[in-house]
Amino acid sequence: MKSEKAKGRRKFMKNTIMASFSSIVGMPIVFGSNMPKELLPIGFFDGSLPPDLIGKSNLLTVLNDRPVNAEAAAHLLDDDLTPNDMFFVRNNGIPPVNVDVNKWSLTIEGESAKQSKTYTLQELKTKFKQYTLNLTLECGGNGRSEFNPPAKGNQWSTGAVGCAAWTGVRLADVLRDVGIKSNAVYIGYYGEDTHLSGDAKKNTISRGVPINKAMEEESMIAWSMNGKDIPLLNGYPLRLVFGGYPASCSGKWLSKIVIRDRVHDGQKMKGKSYRVPCKPVAPGAKVKDEDMCIIEKMPVKSLITYPKTGATIKSTEKLPIRGHAWTSADSISKVEYSIDFGGSWHPCELKNAKNRYAWQRFSAKIPFPEEGYYEVWARATDSNGDRQPIILPGWNPKGYLNNASHRIAIKVI
Repeated sequence: MKSEKAKGRRKFMKNTIMASFSSIVGMPIVFGSNMPKELLPIGFFDGSLPPDLIGKSNLLTVLNDRPVNAEAAAHLLDDDLTPNDMFFVRNNGIPPVNVDVNKWSLTIEGESAKQSKTYTLQELKTKFKQYTLNLTLECGGNGRSEFNPPAKGNQWSTGAVGCAAWTGVRLADVLRDVGIKSNAVYIGYYGEDTHLSGDAKKNTISRGVPINKAMEEESMIAWSMNGKDIPLLNGYPLRLVFGGYPASCSGKWLSKIVIRDRVHDGQKMKGKSYRVPCKPVAPGAKVKDEDMCIIEKMPVKSLITYPKTGATIKSTEKLPIRGHAWTSADSISKVEYSIDFGGSWHPCELKNAKNRYAWQRFSAKIPFPEEGYYEVWARATDSNGDRQPIILPGWNPKGYLNNASHRIAIKVI
């Protein structure tokens, strides 16, 4: 007998895939209501795509299937821009089904809004100037699997991050069109995903950012990702994108924004959600909710994307490495590598970013003094002078903000 979890997963997959397949082929699934519940549309699959990862590569590692959470291994993130099918998935509920872009709308309201206003998707595209920006999104819990004592939550390794070219409008332009009162403090979002319980009255997640972050030039309402519609699991047809903040602030399936006269108090804004101790604590310590502070910036970080860990190289050769570095500051100022477990560090070549909050490519060619086992470590320093630590930074109850140096294993023969 199937477990309740398995039944729920199957129902979710069936409903979502049927709607998504219909959208992709651009026509209804004739007689779709007659399809046996045990079957899924054969035209959607090529025999390799996991049915709970619609529009995603089968190379992703699934951490959870209800809700869907999945990441890519470091070596799969080597592209300058993360391909849509490789971009990580961090969902809290069930994505909407039967999305009709012609009827999709976004409402702006709240105590600090001068008026309530609703825009159709087409109005957003035509009324405001469009922009395309390369913006890095990273889950606040990326790297959680390294915490000890273990922290509860999806045990991300290094792959809950990606940088894409997002197309849309500036959030600030839309907020100004509605009108912002002088007492505005925060904005919050609401999306159209459904709570895992199926209760339509429950919000899965409703987070937000301070008003000054909302008004930044790089803060976007986006409908396109790398020149294509945003994948269903990443927020199709409309989402927020905030570089430099936990990705949980970049609300998916966006339908409403509230301009608040206080810190937004939506789902997952309180308690320990996306908060860290205001002061350092000992590993394993219990921390009161009132002693936790909201995460309002992501730390400087880097990732070696080539070669794959475990590579073998001849002692007469130099090892080419490359990867990405990103920060919530204006830019990355340098990236260094070490092959002697942090005893010495050497500079990498570093490319400039297209815009703030885009990750930056680094590279180097490494000689090795003799045969044997090595580890290549990478660390980045940003324009604020913040530098990655070699080992895990301060422990916290939810396992957030791990920016320890990334490392790969190399055999020299």
